[in-house]
Amino acid sequence: MNMKRLAVCVSLVTSIFLIGLRSASADDRADVMAAVHRYFDNLEDAKLQTALTMCDPQVSILDEFPPHVWHGPTACADWWKALNAYNKKEGITDGDASLGTPWSVDVSGDRAYCVAPTTYKYKQHGKSVEESQAVLTVALKKTKAGWRITAWTWSKH
Repeated sequence: MNMKRLAVCVSLVTSIFLIGLRSASADDRADVMAAVHRYFDNLEDAKLQTALTMCDPQVSILDEFPPHVWHGPTACADWWKALNAYNKKEGITDGDASLGTPWSVDVSGDRAYCVAPTTYKYKQHGKSVEESQAVLTVALKKTKAGWRITAWTWSKH
């Protein structure tokens, strides 16, 4: 086999391999976003158990209200309790958060990183408030049970 033929064969095999990688990566990105949505879209009392299943036992959370950081097996549930206590103290009701189209979803093996804009609408002491420039950043790992959140942070502008 001459060198030109070998180079063409190697190039063809490499191209086919890379195309396959892109497809798997697109599927992984979709799976990551499905996991993020399964958590984020179920943050309400009636659906909370579904959201909590998406948290890794070693999850870490950073958020804008005290105590600002939660970590470990009960972090997601503890964060939810702290959010509700904070909302009650601050007169916040009718909260509704929505996740926008992600700015980036990076998958590398069994790890993923997602950054997405969010909008949070609520009433504070009866007055409507909208945080439209907030950002949700999420780190995940792939487990036997699927993608699980290992860390997330909420940042407002």
